[in-house]
Amino acid sequence: MRKTIALAVAVLALAGCGALPGRQVGGGGEEKQPQTAAETTTEPPATTEPPAAAEATEAPPQETRAIASRQADVSGGGQHGKARVDILGLKRQGRTLSLNWAITALDGKVNVHNGLGTGPLDMTVSAVSLIDPVNAKRYRVARNGTGQDAKCVCSGTQGQFLEKGQTSTLYAVFAAPPADVTKINIEMPMIGVLTDVPIS
Repeated sequence: MRKTIALAVAVLALAGCGALPGRQVGGGGEEKQPQTAAETTTEPPATTEPPAAAEATEAPPQETRAIASRQADVSGGGQHGKARVDILGLKRQGRTLSLNWAITALDGKVNVHNGLGTGPLDMTVSAVSLIDPVNAKRYRVARNGTGQDAKCVCSGTQGQFLEKGQTSTLYAVFAAPPADVTKINIEMPMIGVLTDVPIS
């Protein structure tokens, strides 16, 4: 009986997220970037599916050694400082890609609260995106539905104002680029672009 109920709940959740075949998924997909006349692609756009555990608030375990890092002077919400981002994992899992990273305040104060969101009231990391320079595509953070109230499949950051020496570990889930893409660029508000980050 429990298995039947769990299966019914999972089917409803996937149907609501648009993850079942024939459903269009909002957010988290790829966004075609402008191409030059010399660039052409013949691949049809891939449909995206958020993971079944779209409501999860913790990232899956990843390795803790940084695979890429970047330091930047940051400011946002009246806070100014210097921060370092360490990419801890960028892992392909079926048709999704999980990004895990840590941001550390090196000096001053770092506004993670809404500094990585799409606006002043977005207390998530939803403005982080992946850029596939080979196929000229941008991948936005996945969403758990198609409506305006659809939440990103990513870390919440409410109340995170980092003082010198403090670190916050964050995650975001994206649609996976084609299998032949082994490195990708990561764009983060305040921080900039980390280039050629390897996908595992």
